[in-house]
Order: sequence, then C-alpha cells, then structure tokens
Amino acid sequence: MYLVVGITGRVGGGAARILLEEGHKVRALVRDPAKAAAWAEKGVELCVGDMADAKSIARALKGVQGAFIMLPPNSNPVDDWTDYKQYANNYRDAIAQAELRRVVVLSSFGSEKTSGLGLITATHILETALADIKPPVAFIRAGGFLENNLPSFARARESGFFDTFYTATGSPLACVATEDISKLVARLLVSEWSGKRYIEHGTGFSPDELARAMSEAAGRHIQARAIPEEQWPAVLARMGLSPAGVKAYCEMIRGVNARWITMGVPGTEPVAAATTPAVFFTKVVNGAAA
Repeated sequence: MYLVVGITGRVGGGAARILLEEGHKVRALVRDPAKAAAWAEKGVELCVGDMADAKSIARALKGVQGAFIMLPPNSNPVDDWTDYKQYANNYRDAIAQAELRRVVVLSSFGSEKTSGLGLITATHILETALADIKPPVAFIRAGGFLENNLPSFARARESGFFDTFYTATGSPLACVATEDISKLVARLLVSEWSGKRYIEHGTGFSPDELARAMSEAAGRHIQARAIPEEQWPAVLARMGLSPAGVKAYCEMIRGVNARWITMGVPGTEPVAAATTPAVFFTKVVNGAAA
C-alpha cells in the first residue's frame, strides 16, 4: 500500500495511475471524496482529511509502505507563510508516528536557498521541516512545469508571440512535464534506497527553444518575447494574483532571471526530463495533453 497526496492533480494522479497499473494498492488523502470518486472506482482507498490536520495525515499513513507528499499550489500566499509552516510540521509529526520505508516529496529547484525565493518559499519550508525525519526521504526538486506554459501557448497560437517573464530568452531554464515527475515518483516509491536524497528533475530549455517547439506544434512561427519587468505587476494582477501573490511571484522570477534560483546544486542527483517541449506541445495540439 502506498499513500498518494494530491491524487486529483497532475503529479499525484499520474503516480497513482502508474502504481495501480503495476498492481500496487493505493491510498489517497482527500478533502472531498466526491472529487476523487473516479479513483475510488479504480480501487483507490480514500482517506478523508487534509494537510491542515496532523491526525488525518497520521491515519492515512498507518500501514503504508511508502508515501508521496506535496503541498497545495498557492499563488496568493500569506506573507509569513503560516499555513504552509503548519502543513510542513503536520507532515513531520505524522511521519514520526508512522512506520514508513520511504517518503517521496515534491519540491522545487531553488529550495535549498533560505531567502529570495518568492513562491518557492513553500517547498523550502517543507524541506526544512522534513530534513531530519527517520525514514529514507527523496526530495524531487522539479524544474518549472511545462504545463505552466499552456495559457501562454494558447495565446501564442493566435498572436505569434510567446510572452515570458524570463528576460534572457536565449538562456536555458529548467523545465519538466508533470508526466515525467509522476513516473519518477512511482519509481522511487517502489524502489529500495536509503538515506536522504535531493533529486534535481528537469532539463534546460530557453524561452526561444520553447517558442520553436510551439511553432513546430502549431504550424506557424511563434517568437519568444520578454515582458518588461515594470509590466509584471499589472500582468499578474490580470491573471488573478493578489498583491501578496504578485510580490511573491515577482521575487521568484527575479531569482530565476538572476540565476539565484537554478539547478546544479552540489550534492544533488540530476535526472533529465524525458519529455521534450516539441513532444509536449504537439500532444497538446493533438488533444493528448491538457
């Protein structure tokens, strides 16, 4: 039995599907069983609770061999990250009560930093809280999800421009498809390993390379175009971010642009992305990805 958190999302759902296909039992921590009803029909055991409740996490962990855990995405954070500190501490306390053989954690590149992270602050908090847990733990420091470019790709197919917050459009940025992460999660959960691992998952693709992949998939020329920094707050506000969210997002992007947030950290294990941008965007055009 393996616990999967975030089963209604891309990474957790993908990992659960692989585990089920391989004949493993899967349990999911869910807030609303109705939203995970399709998984129950596939044989997944639903455990009602959430990461704000350490007792429900402990119940979900009882009797499982391994667990995949993650934090909920949040583009509008509380300034002091109080809620995420609670989630991280709840995970730590619940794991301390469990008898796990391994834990796999979805993190982000840059999480080793202690400041200047913006939205990545959440995964830094999680890594810090779980740094000394007893069972073997693997932190997957993923690059930027290729799926995050889908709204921009939709606009680019109309306008011919892939608008990006990354100012140096020719410089590579770590990217990975969520499908690749799901496969890595499933593989780690069923493998034997020990100790604490930090795995950097992704391959460097520049905005220009993403634009060329979009062009190939869309059948029209698409050019990467950097959004001037002074326009970031207005653009992000139109995307629905709160003032706190705008502040955190801008800090994160500035860190990536300055290479303060990057891959290649000593002591980490590199795992390249298996899905190229060309394959990814072609699947989107063909309706095989969303």
